[in-house]
Amino acid sequence: MDAPQQQIRALHTESTVTVYQAYAPALGLPAARDGRFPGAWKRDRMTWIKPSFLWMMYRCAWGVKEGQETVLAVEITREGFEWALRHACLSHYEPGLHPDRAAWKRELRRAPARVQWDPERDLRLRALPYRSLQLGLSGEAARRYADEWTTAVTDVTPLAHEVHALVRDGELDAAARLLPGETPYPAGEDLLARVRA
Repeated sequence: MDAPQQQIRALHTESTVTVYQAYAPALGLPAARDGRFPGAWKRDRMTWIKPSFLWMMYRCAWGVKEGQETVLAVEITREGFEWALRHACLSHYEPGLHPDRAAWKRELRRAPARVQWDPERDLRLRALPYRSLQLGLSGEAARRYADEWTTAVTDVTPLAHEVHALVRDGELDAAARLLPGETPYPAGEDLLARVRA
């Protein structure tokens, strides 16, 4: 069965969703050590979280891109994740969804979160024909993410390197077995109606 064009796929439990980010070691390692973001983490900046491990690997080049050498799996509450989705605006103007471009710009300025749908990636980091969620958090959403929603932070850089080594060696089945078990997230239409492109 073909995957829906836009669908949230994530590692999730009854109470949490795992998202990925990558940082320089000076920020990422203390976050993983303490299980929370340190004071140096800028709560007044937009931060992007990604439920897709492979999209994160594409973005950080398997954890070797400068400034993104520490790959973090961040468990956040489903309540927080869904709050962000309910308060999000699509990151681009979509005719039919927004009355006009000016209305979209007003909504974007007010929204503490924004949604972007980017092509999902395969093990070789090639674009797939369906899209994966990126969720941008700013203002209240970024502060809540760092200080309220985060329940655990794990350094998954060794996993990124191990999967990458297997892919380089052509061991795709072995690499696939190591991937986090991402399944469709039960997001009803009410949660995604305002952010579907």
